[in-house]
Amino acid sequence: MMFMPRRRLLQGALSLSAALALPGLARAQAQATGDAPSGPHSQAPLPYAFGANEAAIDARTMELHYRFHHGGQVAGLNRALRDHAQLAALPVDELLGKLNEVPEAIRTAVRNNGGGHVNHTMFWEIMGGAGGEPQGELAQAITRDFTDFATFRGRFNTAANGVFGSGWAFITVNREGRLALVTKGGQDSPLMDGQRVLMGNDVWEHAYYLRYQNRRAEYSTNWWNVLDWQKIGARYAAAKAGTLRV
Repeated sequence: MMFMPRRRLLQGALSLSAALALPGLARAQAQATGDAPSGPHSQAPLPYAFGANEAAIDARTMELHYRFHHGGQVAGLNRALRDHAQLAALPVDELLGKLNEVPEAIRTAVRNNGGGHVNHTMFWEIMGGAGGEPQGELAQAITRDFTDFATFRGRFNTAANGVFGSGWAFITVNREGRLALVTKGGQDSPLMDGQRVLMGNDVWEHAYYLRYQNRRAEYSTNWWNVLDWQKIGARYAAAKAGTLRV
């Protein structure tokens, strides 16, 4: 009997594993690079480099999260709407606000992919900063509605860490500038309830697992180090002006 050297056997196993993984990887890459069905919804370019949030999130996680998770959701949303021209013509916030009117056959796909699209669009927008604390009207609103910034941050982290399984913690804002803390499971969005989102943190494991494994609380704490309070302040002003969409 002939025996294959251990090194060659290992190399062969790795090659076989890679070959088996290629179809799934190709599909994911196609979804993220626009080879999937096109449609009215698109993924905005990331406003900074993948490594810009290293104080909280490693570059590889950012790339996988942005390109494949978010990119796949945009493709999935367009695919679901492909034969529904009237729904496809709606802005995504209006579409999610009318979710109960979406045909049952595509409602789950629109809910999951549309929710993921708006959630991630907001998520990328509010990061890329140096943390710290907000100023001006937003700081005053936080003090009014949450006592002080430390209490605000602590309550937000407790909510985020308490999400069972996968989901999000959000701060919503109304036209009067009032803030509220809510959590959602899966890719559900406050837009589905007619609310607007000031900011939110993604606590799906894919958002943090490469660096933190099961240490969600550590991720939640570090996430504040990469927030861009100027961007969040601009969202607050837009919400009061009635122009904040996603």
